[in-house]
Amino acid sequence: MSGDDEDRADALFHALADRTRRDILRRVLAGEHSVSSLAQRYDMSFAAVQKHVAVLEKAGLLTKRRNGREQLASGDVAAVRSVASMLTEFEQVWRGRIARIDELIASVPAVSPDPSVPSDPNQED
Repeated sequence: MSGDDEDRADALFHALADRTRRDILRRVLAGEHSVSSLAQRYDMSFAAVQKHVAVLEKAGLLTKRRNGREQLASGDVAAVRSVASMLTEFEQVWRGRIARIDELIASVPAVSPDPSVPSDPNQED
């Protein structure tokens, strides 16, 4: 990943790290909402909701457009897909490590138990 890609990943995951922002994103992915209607859904000031929307917009997860005096927010599905793609990449790295562990385990020769040592120390002969 280039430096720009890393910066974008930082912005995306920072935006998604907050519960309120994730909820806002879910709502705007389902359909366009005015920022003022979003603000009514949360127990915080309008300005606080605007800041959350701004973080999501800066990360590219939503876009805003003006309709008269209203600001309408819509989710960006392509940006969400890019997050999913990054997580898939991490999963592939993880799965590769698991496969290598499986290969290492398979390459270790099986050790036969010593017949002179009882398998259950509590077992009587």
